[in-house]
Amino acid sequence: RAVMGGAIAEFADVSDTINGDFRRVSVITLAGILLVLALLLRSVVAPLYLVLTVLLSYGTSMGLASWIFQGLLGQPGVNYFIPLMVFVLLVALGSDYNIFLMSRVREESEGRELREGIRIASARTGAVITSAGVILAGTFAALTMSPLLVLVQVGVIVSLGVLIDTFIVRSLLVPAIAALLGDLSWWPLGRRGHDSPV
Repeated sequence: RAVMGGAIAEFADVSDTINGDFRRVSVITLAGILLVLALLLRSVVAPLYLVLTVLLSYGTSMGLASWIFQGLLGQPGVNYFIPLMVFVLLVALGSDYNIFLMSRVREESEGRELREGIRIASARTGAVITSAGVILAGTFAALTMSPLLVLVQVGVIVSLGVLIDTFIVRSLLVPAIAALLGDLSWWPLGRRGHDSPV
C-alpha cells in the first residue's frame, strides 16, 4: 500500500471532493429551480427553457473567462473551486430575472395576444432588469481590483455572466423563445383568459 501526503495530495483530494459536490449541487439546485418555476408559472415547458438559458449564460461566461485567463493572460486556468461558486451565483441571479420577466409576461398576456403581452412585459421590465444587471456586474467587477487571483477570477466570471444574462438572454433570447413557442410555453394549464394558440 502506498500513501502520498503533502500539499499537492491535499489539493488533489479537495479538488476531487469539489468535483463530486458540483455534480450533486448542480442537480439539486436545478431541480429546485425547476420546481419553483413550475409552481409559479403553472407550466412545465417554460421552466425547462428558462433553466436552459441560465445554463447557457453560465457555460458562456465560463468559456469566455477561460479564454481570457488562459488565452490572453497566459495563466494556467481558473481555480478549481470557482465553477461551483459561480454556478450557484449565476443560476440564482438568472432565475430571479427569469421569474421577474416571465411572471410579468403571464400577467400582460392575459386577455390579449401572447406576442403583444411579451412586448409589453419586456418593455416594462427591461429598464429594471438592465439597471439591476449593470449595478450587479459593476459590483462584482470591483473584485478585479483585488490582489488575490481567486477574487479577480470570480469578479470577471460573475460580471460576464450577469451582463450576458441581462443584455442577451433576458432581453432577446427568452422573449424570442416565448414568442416562438406561443401558448405551448404555458402547457398544460394554458393562459388564463386566452387559451387559443398565438
